Amino acid sequence: MPQLAAFPKAFMNALCKTGDMSLIEWIRLASKLPIDGLEWYAGFLEMADRSQWEPLRRAVEEKHLVIPMVCCSPDFTHPDPAFREAEIEKEKGWIDMAATLGAGYCRVLSGQRRPELSREEGIGYAAEAIQACLPYAKARGVTLILENHYKDDFWDYPEFAQMMDVFCDLVEAVQDPHFGVNYDPSNTILAGEDPLELLKRVSHRVKTMHASDRYLIEGTIDDLRREEVGVEGYAQRLRHGQIGEGLNDYDAIFSELKRVGFDSWISIEDGVDGMDQLARSAEFLQAKIAAHWSDA
Repeated sequence: MPQLAAFPKAFMNALCKTGDMSLIEWIRLASKLPIDGLEWYAGFLEMADRSQWEPLRRAVEEKHLVIPMVCCSPDFTHPDPAFREAEIEKEKGWIDMAATLGAGYCRVLSGQRRPELSREEGIGYAAEAIQACLPYAKARGVTLILENHYKDDFWDYPEFAQMMDVFCDLVEAVQDPHFGVNYDPSNTILAGEDPLELLKRVSHRVKTMHASDRYLIEGTIDDLRREEVGVEGYAQRLRHGQIGEGLNDYDAIFSELKRVGFDSWISIEDGVDGMDQLARSAEFLQAKIAAHWSDA
């Protein structure tokens, strides 16, 4: 049966920029949720001190939780080979972080969708960089997971492989048992595409999942397109919503995952309106997991 983790979406600024929240505080808050683990982010301010990795892992485990996956954002689509090589070295550092934390999964991305980049160049750059990281990951017992991503909180441009066809081509370009997909249905909606269509194309490669629900507070997807380029982070009209109240059909999603034998981690990306909202999302997902995998 899949297990549930949580990600501190509401506290990213406090944990990654201002330092107004400590990771111990987040661990304490999250430990009250009906979850099994905490998805980690490589950009937490405290993770810059390598000596803190082991103590933080112990702090999580003392709350009877684990860290199953590390979320990080390598930018593999820069046209400068030296820049891409530096990003590969960063990813190897994050793989070390994952291994130290006990995480079996570490995210990779394609990179930013820079205006000057062709489709062929972007896929080639990203696939080459991911393949360069794989031997390092395998040696440390870590599987790399490529997310159908929208945009990192601190990027200027959206994900190069945001659109379904580009994402699927990149997934197909890297064939390795230590590489697969971190599926996020909400990101497909933001691409103006069908999350179930994407899932059916890649379900046999899904290793982990991000659970969220998205909505636009105003306007349309086309309005979003006009304001998502050249501005750091997410567009202002975009919101994460409580899971089960947005546009995603979790019964259909979980039916397909169950069909292909998925039995891994689902991480909640929610709670932007507080811990009560995150708790409600966790309860919704636990009920859906039980309903779909009760005979597993």
